[in-house]
Amino acid sequence: MEVSFFFAALLLCGTFFVETTSREPKQLEDHDLHRILKSSDTEHFSRILGEICIPRVVGTSGHEKVRNFIIEELQALGWNVMLDSFEDQTPNMGVLTFHNIIATPHNASKYLVLAAHYDSKYFKDIEFLGATDSAVPCAMILNLAHTLQRELKEVPSSGLGLMVVFFDGEEAFENWSDTDSIYGARHLAKRWEAEGFLKRIEYLVLLDLLGAPDPNFYSYFTTTEQTYNHLMLGERRLLRTGMLDNYSYSSVADRKPTTYFQPYTWAAGIEDDHIPFLRRGVPIIHIIPSPFPHFWHKATDDLNAVDLVATENLTRILRLFLVEQLHLKLM
Repeated sequence: MEVSFFFAALLLCGTFFVETTSREPKQLEDHDLHRILKSSDTEHFSRILGEICIPRVVGTSGHEKVRNFIIEELQALGWNVMLDSFEDQTPNMGVLTFHNIIATPHNASKYLVLAAHYDSKYFKDIEFLGATDSAVPCAMILNLAHTLQRELKEVPSSGLGLMVVFFDGEEAFENWSDTDSIYGARHLAKRWEAEGFLKRIEYLVLLDLLGAPDPNFYSYFTTTEQTYNHLMLGERRLLRTGMLDNYSYSSVADRKPTTYFQPYTWAAGIEDDHIPFLRRGVPIIHIIPSPFPHFWHKATDDLNAVDLVATENLTRILRLFLVEQLHLKLM
């Protein structure tokens, strides 16, 4: 398989810090929001999810199959794809080779990075599919790239481009620790720091544990509250104009829908692929439900656990978010 190594071209063109971007989202008018729904392709999403939702522990044939599938899907869209491959020691499987997948439709001065991990957790006694952890997030990213493929071909006038990252080795092989977890994220953050690329990341949006019905999301970092608010308000605009489906209600009396994105910020202290980037000053938006789904790290985290309506709602919210953040012109 051919994978183009384009980071040399990209590079040529510890502490927290507050977002300081001059780019304001280009908000769609309410009468244009139907285009977000019109762009949906649920059949494509289901096909992608079926290909990814298999056991894919690092070093196995399933892991290789999913990696090749993700690369082929991105290349079919005409995106530039690279592999960040490296070896690392694991506590129970010796030295393994990991592969982060990084792709973008074109070069840009700065990037909104949309990320998820594609490996599944190793269990000795069960076959773990990891539908929400994280086959659904990976499928969502590929579906977003697919449904916005025409829009993303145009170099954004904002100067902010899209980059997607599929992290490898997020899961611990034995017990979560500083050395047995987030293998790919630790390697890539260190590499990008050395190469000076981190300063070109406007913010990193990490997706994880998605697909369960009626999730609750929060802003976990005060440094990205403003950007999180665009997600929250985008959901409410889509809901108000009838572009989202099957929301539950807080009470029969007031018929007030229970939304996914909550208007609260709290330091949840969740450890995930964002941590090495956060420690190096990259602004983070972590889209992960709290509490976690009840089937987290259980054999029941399979396709039967996925609520396809809630997943499509979230995909529409993210599609609107990307369109407005990147100043995309809907075709």
